[in-house]
Amino acid sequence: MSAHHDHHDDHHGHGDGHDHGSVKSYVIGFILSVILTAIPFWLVMNRSMDSQTTAFVILGFAAVQIVVHMIYFLHMNAKAEGGWNMLALIFTVVILVITLSGSLWVMYHMNKNMMPAPMPGSSHQMSGMN
Repeated sequence: MSAHHDHHDDHHGHGDGHDHGSVKSYVIGFILSVILTAIPFWLVMNRSMDSQTTAFVILGFAAVQIVVHMIYFLHMNAKAEGGWNMLALIFTVVILVITLSGSLWVMYHMNKNMMPAPMPGSSHQMSGMN
């Protein structure tokens, strides 16, 4: 019974060549995640670019941050799990593109269709309120 248990530990232990997460890899992932969050936050707060450029820059940082999470926290690479992780990565990229482009499309059309048009000749003040 113990021989079977030892074989089981060897198969799933640290000797299989896969990085199952060291403190160093988690710290690197955390630092990269903080940086990839702080830069877009700074860009938005300082209004250093026009809104359309800022939106594309934020989407770029979001995509990079998803890849950082997949590598450093989910430990996905091309060699692990017999290549299934690469298929999962491709699927994630497809879902990412659909989600980000769909979100931009929805936000653009919500802004365009839901914002009231300014009335001609109005002074943008509420009448009757003093």
